Amino acid sequence: MKHFLTAGLILAAGVVQAPSANAESVLTALPVQRTAWIENYNPFNQSTRLPSVNDFIYEPLIVFNTLKGGEPNYRLATAYEYADDLKSLTVTLRDGVTWSDGEPFTTGDIAFSLDLVKKNKALDIYGLDKIVDSAEMVDDKTIRFNLFEANSGAIYQIVRLAVVPEHVWASVEDPVTFTNPNPVGTGPLTDIRRFTPQEYIQCRNEKYWDAETLKVDCMRFPQIATNDQALAAAARGELDWMGSFLPDIEKTFVAQDPEHHKYWFPAGSLVAFNMNMEAKNEGNREAFADLDFRRAVSMSLDREAMVDIAGYGYPTINQYPSGLGQAFHSWNNPEVDAEFGKYTRYDVEGAKALLAEAGYKDSDGDGHIESPSGKKIAFSIIVPNGWTDWINTVQLAVEGLTAIGVEAQVATPEQAVWSESLINGDYDMAMNAYFTGITPQYHMDLGLHSRNQGKTRFGATRYYNDKLDALLDGFFKTADADEQRQIMNDIQMEIGRDMPYVAVFNNPLWYQYNTKRFTGFFSADNPVAKPVVHDETPERLLHLLSLRPVED
Repeated sequence: MKHFLTAGLILAAGVVQAPSANAESVLTALPVQRTAWIENYNPFNQSTRLPSVNDFIYEPLIVFNTLKGGEPNYRLATAYEYADDLKSLTVTLRDGVTWSDGEPFTTGDIAFSLDLVKKNKALDIYGLDKIVDSAEMVDDKTIRFNLFEANSGAIYQIVRLAVVPEHVWASVEDPVTFTNPNPVGTGPLTDIRRFTPQEYIQCRNEKYWDAETLKVDCMRFPQIATNDQALAAAARGELDWMGSFLPDIEKTFVAQDPEHHKYWFPAGSLVAFNMNMEAKNEGNREAFADLDFRRAVSMSLDREAMVDIAGYGYPTINQYPSGLGQAFHSWNNPEVDAEFGKYTRYDVEGAKALLAEAGYKDSDGDGHIESPSGKKIAFSIIVPNGWTDWINTVQLAVEGLTAIGVEAQVATPEQAVWSESLINGDYDMAMNAYFTGITPQYHMDLGLHSRNQGKTRFGATRYYNDKLDALLDGFFKTADADEQRQIMNDIQMEIGRDMPYVAVFNNPLWYQYNTKRFTGFFSADNPVAKPVVHDETPERLLHLLSLRPVED
């Protein structure tokens, strides 16, 4: 059966109407939990853009499939090639692609979009200003990116650039605050059929170049704020494609409709605690900048309890000093484990001894330690409201910190506020997650390279290390596997020695689906690509194109 939209009528989730001449298949998805939708279609906005803008309105040039070692799936582009010296690369565009308003898509749009983010630093989400020197339009279908230096990984960053239409955006006065109210895109779903703070519906682009493959006419995005609300909607069968933490999933979700309710949890993102090294409070800033304090915090954290109790056993414990993660264990440098592994093991007494040796003590007898210079240390750990597994994890962290004499508490701002606080540096300590890439270099660069500090929520620690920057940059200055492995060994050693973030576990890729109305979902038996519907996952475009409505 289909889930239908008919002329002028929006059907609530779970309601099915017999097909009519104007019937459209509608897939209901939950890519993120928010208290209200804000109508913002600016693909460069980090905090309030709608989660279906990138990939579905603005299609990528290429989707690199991380589950298959970075296999390229060509979309708006059909080929790319590096120069022998790795200092430039040429991309060839697909013939016949137009914008949703019928205007042709050309290399001019790509050059304009690159120039836009280079001129407006707040839009440069992926640090392209430090990677790409210039874009040279060879012709309407061929563009050459001239790089500042040899970089065999530049293509992975370049294809993340949202390419916007020059004929629309050239007249925008302030592209940073622009909400892009009538989006013109190249992707499969560009028609905003309905928008309210509680629900919006996004429908097919009649000019889409790959229209024959696309069988989903519309996607419906209900506003859901918490894990508990997500569970209730999923259990009732109202959601087709989602990614949320559902406790005891076999009982609470699968058992409600065993024939149709499914899930798959491949290995996913690194989860770590960030300490803001530019915190406003002097005592917190002094502590967070102190390696001994960061190590003691790490030793106070019961990672096993976080996985087993807060996470119901779904995550994978991460005790790698570098935060490498088990999915990338083939890259592991065992020397880092041997030298720094003790700081990622649960050891309250060891943490207390380390702090005492470093000069932290309870000077005023209130049960909480002060900094070596005598300043008060007290902070909140921010975590998004409604993310129950993370909230429980932070509560466990507070228990551990209390045990070593550190005053801390849980704070639960809305998701958008949490994200903006991390970007702006308006926080003390936070729980955060990092998207993983084809190699571990991606999440390490995303979170720790100096050029990314304060650009996105991933560069939240305000950590600066020139040696680590050079190593992260050097990883892609060569295409030689042995050289990359040695550089990765050195990267792990530098991170393990400095502990700029405190890794605790790796989330699974949260992914649940309902086959009652659609088929073709990725699964353990059909592991085509990353299956999640979350933003910042380009593979979700491949997933959308694989789905087919179930006919009566």
